[in-house]
Amino acid sequence: MSKCEKEILLKEFGSWLDFVEQIDESDWDKPLGEGKWAAYDVVSHILLWDKYFYEEAIKPIAEEKPVTVEHLDFDIFNQEAREFAKTKTNHELAKLAKEYRKCIINSIQEQPAEKFTRQYKDAQGNNFVIENYLKDFIWHDQHHMKQIAEIGKKSRIGL
Repeated sequence: MSKCEKEILLKEFGSWLDFVEQIDESDWDKPLGEGKWAAYDVVSHILLWDKYFYEEAIKPIAEEKPVTVEHLDFDIFNQEAREFAKTKTNHELAKLAKEYRKCIINSIQEQPAEKFTRQYKDAQGNNFVIENYLKDFIWHDQHHMKQIAEIGKKSRIGL
């Protein structure tokens, strides 16, 4: 992978930073649909995934330490994210979300190109590759950003 391709992925991954900043205050507590999470739950969800991957993969790779990522029970993790969201204001969630995302981006930018595509073994012996992680989470971010943008559109047209 070229340096240019790495920068393109990091720029896409960084689009979350601007998006979080632009969530309208009135949209934070609106559900994404009937029986669905609110925007603040989604921000907390992405924030805690960023925190997890920064602490268990990205930072250890930068420090030449073992990757300690392991398969988590998504339902439990997501419920914990919802509970965490209840303990923070919208501003605090946005601030933390941006901080962890910036930590990931800055750490990856500072690492040599060969680390970007190298396969690391995680805590369970599975492969972890920074490039693949970014691609997966760019898709994940875009999925949730689209959901939040939809509630914003609906609120502006009065639905």
